[in-house]
Amino acid sequence: MEASQKAKPTTDSHEDDAMYPEYELSQYRSAELLRQAENERLVRETLRGRRAARREAAERSAETDSHTGRPRRHRFLRTA
Repeated sequence: MEASQKAKPTTDSHEDDAMYPEYELSQYRSAELLRQAENERLVRETLRGRRAARREAAERSAETDSHTGRPRRHRFLRTA
């Protein structure tokens, strides 16, 4: 017998082959979940930034539009 044949363990290779696809699927699923979580974090961060920008723009426009010294509507209705 050759040395390479003696070095191989005598195990049932059919059982070992069945385990690897499950492990690979588990690794793939784990990586996919991590990518999905990172994508959701980016979306939340983007939305948070957009909301903050809108809030800031609304505050700036409210500051310039308000305090004009005249009421927006007449206090009393006009008579016919």
